Amino acid sequence: MTSTTQSNRPAADHTRVALVTGASGGIGRAVAVRLGAAGMSVGVHYAGNKERALETAREVEAAGGQASLVTGDVADEAAAADMFDALEEAYGGIDVVINTAGIMLLAPLAELDLDDFDRLYRTNVRGTFVVSKQAARRIRSGGAIVNFSSTVTKLALPTYTAYAATKGAVDAMTLILAKELRGRDITVNAVAPGPTATALFLDGKPAAAIEGLRNMSPLQRLGQPEDIAETVAHLAGPARWINGQVLYVNGGVA
Repeated sequence: MTSTTQSNRPAADHTRVALVTGASGGIGRAVAVRLGAAGMSVGVHYAGNKERALETAREVEAAGGQASLVTGDVADEAAAADMFDALEEAYGGIDVVINTAGIMLLAPLAELDLDDFDRLYRTNVRGTFVVSKQAARRIRSGGAIVNFSSTVTKLALPTYTAYAATKGAVDAMTLILAKELRGRDITVNAVAPGPTATALFLDGKPAAAIEGLRNMSPLQRLGQPEDIAETVAHLAGPARWINGQVLYVNGGVA
């Protein structure tokens, strides 16, 4: 783990500690920065791009939080355990886990390469499962787990079959884990963004397709990462009576 600060504040000062997977860019970065603005110490996870993760960490600190870098394959149980170990050593415990790490590969079902399907499943489903397994065992009372689903699970857009299937699995995990943590005072929810202006979403889409997606919302715009981060921050902090839910954060797309 690499820290951009010299201070390792203990849990006794009541600072909430969050792990954000996939925090080096897009929605993950916006979430990490928003949690920093809420005064949290944030574990900024990255898989391959350390420079982008360092940029995120600097933004977290500029917003008012503390930031430490953690790295590893979210789908690898030992790597996930190491991330939790590092943050517990640095800050004394973990209160919030946000599973933003994910990939999107699009093709009609009949044409999708099964290797691509396996890649989607490993990151989006197994990765969420493995990190949530550590969270369920180690997160402190009063904590929160926030998973990432997608509005495409109900929009049923062509070419999104495999991606939507992975997010449907995340929905099921979320609802069941919330019940399995009965008595622990830990909430488990998922946010399901609609069309959001990130590199992951915009990559490879022609301008006409993007314009069509923009007009799906009555607000006639794409979501911004900060729109999603605001909802995540609510679930990660004050929203103690929202539990076992999938929240569609999509500007009214139906």
